[in-house]
Amino acid sequence: MSPFNTISLVGMPGAGKSTAGILLAKLTGLRFVDTDLDIQVREEATLQEILEQHDYRYLRQVEEDVLLNLRLDHALVSTGGSVVYSAPSMARLKSLGPVIYLKTELATLEERVAAAPLRGIASDGEQSFAQVYAERTPLYERYADYILVTGDNTPQQVATAALQLLPRN
Repeated sequence: MSPFNTISLVGMPGAGKSTAGILLAKLTGLRFVDTDLDIQVREEATLQEILEQHDYRYLRQVEEDVLLNLRLDHALVSTGGSVVYSAPSMARLKSLGPVIYLKTELATLEERVAAAPLRGIASDGEQSFAQVYAERTPLYERYADYILVTGDNTPQQVATAALQLLPRN
């Protein structure tokens, strides 16, 4: 069992927060929470549909509302990539337990996101993916308790490395 009540994963779309998060939840004995899925359930639409019907600011507000009201105890939380724009959301996550930033190279992220277009990235449509990456990276680093460089590791390797970062009590 995890010595932590809650562990949160942050990072760009394509970093592996959901994939490695499920595996890390199993390793820690925490339940898995994917806030993107909770947003979609609440809005009865995919992230991409939310962006098409509203805009990125609306999606970010919904994300904040969900994160501030969701039950997050005994959970491994996979957050949406834009969670770091919400200071209240990040303050809540940090108050519950460690925040791990899955730091992934831009080229790797672009390859993964290109393989799954229409991911519903909450950003100004005028920004390139590289610009979003450049804007968000300092925010992820600021809020992270731990930074895990994912490299070319498999999701299982990322989950195992994340577990090794955490102090054992």
